Amino acid sequence: IILPISEVKEVEKILKTLRFSTQNIRFFPDLSEFNLINHQQGEIFGYPMMNLSVSPMSNPYNRLIKRLEDLIISTVALVFTAPLFVLISLWILIVSGRPIFYRQQRVSWNNEVFSMLKFRTMPVNNEKEGIVWGGAINKKTIFGGRLLRKLSLDELPQLINVLKGEMSAVGPRPERVEFVEKFQDDIHQYAKKHMVKGGMTGWAQINGLRGDTDLEQRINFDIYYIDRWSLWFDIKIIFLTAVYLITYAIWQKK
Repeated sequence: IILPISEVKEVEKILKTLRFSTQNIRFFPDLSEFNLINHQQGEIFGYPMMNLSVSPMSNPYNRLIKRLEDLIISTVALVFTAPLFVLISLWILIVSGRPIFYRQQRVSWNNEVFSMLKFRTMPVNNEKEGIVWGGAINKKTIFGGRLLRKLSLDELPQLINVLKGEMSAVGPRPERVEFVEKFQDDIHQYAKKHMVKGGMTGWAQINGLRGDTDLEQRINFDIYYIDRWSLWFDIKIIFLTAVYLITYAIWQKK
């Protein structure tokens, strides 16, 4: 029997009609009209239940795998990029002074707020007249700041966030606190991105949805990632991110 959940009374009638049948009867609720994440059948205390919208990180094994992945990636990356950290820090200090890092309050898994780190590429007090979403290309930057952004080098300090467990290497890009409430009201399923930790890179980003791109489309890619999360999917995204950055750097030199 395949019927929408709204037709549950009809199921009761069908079962009554088939009460003399010796055949196996199975009910598959038609859930195609819903936007579900990691939906599957399960059991709690011996009673059947159906998961409709579940974070892949609700599984302790998945959480362990994800955390080990983040620890390995962030540790290795911090070791290899240590010279870059020093050079970029010195550059910012010389051309613009302190602070070297720029901190933003961002929203991550379960709506937890954390302080996301970036290398400062804008003048101090650049947002004293208010915070505006997007339009990064038009915002004033320090000397060399635009190049750091283009190569995503300003994002390197987020490896510290990953090491601390505040972010993941891969996941939906976390948004600023000031915009989350508005986007949740305006964009269907926006809140679903907070079912996992925010990431440095993600499925949306390697598909070209970076910066001032369509938010609704970006959320669709984020939900696709959450619904199909696996260690191999993360490895694929990391590999494609590395290819993108290397290709972009070569193209910039030309």
